[in-house]
Formats: sequence, structure tokens, C-alpha cells
Amino acid sequence: MIRNSSAADRKNSLLQLTNRNQRSDQEAIDTGADSAALDDQQNEAQSVITQVTSRQPQTGHSSAPPPEARPSWRSRFRALFCCLAPAVNDHYYRDDADASHARPIQPPTPPPLLGEAVLGPIAEEDKGKITLVLDLDETLVHSSFRPVPNPDFVIPVEIEGKVVDVYVLKRPHMDQFMAAVGARFEVVVFTASLSKYADPLLDLLDSGGVVRWRLFRESCCPYEGNYVKNLLCLGRDLSHVIIVDNSPHSYIFQPENALPIGTFIDDPEDVELLEMLPVLTSLERSPDVRQHLGRHVAALQGQQQRARM
Repeated sequence: MIRNSSAADRKNSLLQLTNRNQRSDQEAIDTGADSAALDDQQNEAQSVITQVTSRQPQTGHSSAPPPEARPSWRSRFRALFCCLAPAVNDHYYRDDADASHARPIQPPTPPPLLGEAVLGPIAEEDKGKITLVLDLDETLVHSSFRPVPNPDFVIPVEIEGKVVDVYVLKRPHMDQFMAAVGARFEVVVFTASLSKYADPLLDLLDSGGVVRWRLFRESCCPYEGNYVKNLLCLGRDLSHVIIVDNSPHSYIFQPENALPIGTFIDDPEDVELLEMLPVLTSLERSPDVRQHLGRHVAALQGQQQRARM
């Protein structure tokens, strides 16, 4: 059974991952995240939950690796949280000639698509709307196999015959955000997590039925140790596609379509979803969102920097 619990009286957050401090590294270690996820997972079971973090470079002499051993079920479960990410907005740079505009770096060429588009035909009520692609983990929610104070949901996940609880915190203002974008966009949730975890979670998060499509890890493209969300696979006109994701690696093929967001762990004062609503609504009738997103990225960066001062 999936259990709900009150989100009141949460402990004050020790940090926001947008400041990228050491807590993100500790959370990554606790949850089994790894900056070389796909390579390291060759000796572990497939992860279920994909989250994003950064690793600090290690100093000193490295010791010899321990003898290879068969991973325990706990190590397999900890690998449910696989992730990798550079610093926030690492795939954008500020144009010296125009400090109000952030431009994406030259993206790599995506591999050729195989098969049909992963999305079906556009519903009649969504025709003419922008397709809004939303990441799940650390963008809309944060999940952990370690108990957290007052989780919004507890999702049981079976791992090799054992049922383990996943504790989920919703990002503040997520419900308001989803209600607002649901009426204006064709909403797609695209996660690198596995459906055995993400599908029942989305059943709870999307009680209003605003998410038109759910995409999971099998729709991602493995690329240089990352699960990349190649937006070409959607079968939509990219001039009418926006992706909101806390990991620049996720949209490395199409950074010009991205509206970056900071990584969420447990900060009850987080307002980034609210800050994005005016940006998104200003773009909902744009003939080509890619011509405007850089300006909005720069504006959000400046706003967040001033808030931290």
C-alpha cells in the first residue's frame, strides 16, 4: 500500500542544492549516486531512481580497488539512485556582449533515432500548445530510501524479492505549478528512473490528470555515462518544446530548449517552480521558444544570484 503523510513541520533544510554545497555530495553518497553511473552499474543491478548530484574532485593518492565481490541487495538498492551532473547551468555561458543573455554551448550531435516517436498523436485539446517536458527526481520531487521527516509519500518498491520503502518529498508549490501548466501546455514527465518507482509516484502526484505522457528510462539515450533525454524522440516540433530539468546532462543534445532549474532536496523555502511560471506563460504562444529561452535563463540566474546575496 502507498501511504500519504502530512508535509507540515518539516525540519529546516540544511541547504539548497542550487548552492551546490557539500550536502549534495553526502546525499549522493548516501543514495548510491555515482558520477560514472553507467560504467559503475556494470557490477550492480539497474538503478530504479535517477537523481542528480555533483562530485568533488578527489585529492591524494588513490588506494587499490578492493577485490570484486557480488553486491548485496542493499548495494543494489542504493544503486537505485544513479546520477551525474556538472555544476548548475554548466552548459550555458554568459555572452560578454550581452550580459542579459545566456547562450548554450555547442551541443554534441545526437545519435540517429531508431523506431517511431515515443509520443502519440497530439490530443485535440493540446493542438497549438507548447510541449512542456518536466523531469521528475530533484526537479519535482526528492526521493530517498532513508526515512525523512514527514514525507509526502512512501512508495514501496520491490528489489530482488524484497520490498523497500522510498520516501518522497514534493518540491514546494509543485501542486500549484502543475495546475497552472496543465491548462496551458502539453505536459510530459520524462524521467530516467524506472517505471516501477516513477509510475505509482506519478499516480499520486498527478491526481488532476494534467500529465499527458509519461516517459521512463527506456526512452532515454545512453551517452557518455549519462541517461540523456533526446527531445527528437518525442516527435514534436522542437520550436515548440521546452524541457525543465535540474541536470544539464539530460538535455545536452538540445540545450537551446532547456529552462534549467536548481536541484531540490528538502528546502521548504524553495520557490523556483513559482519563479518559472511567468517565464513559461510568456512563452506559451511563442513561434520558436529557442529564440527566447536564453534571455529567460539569464534573468533567472540573475534573480537567484541576487537572492543569495
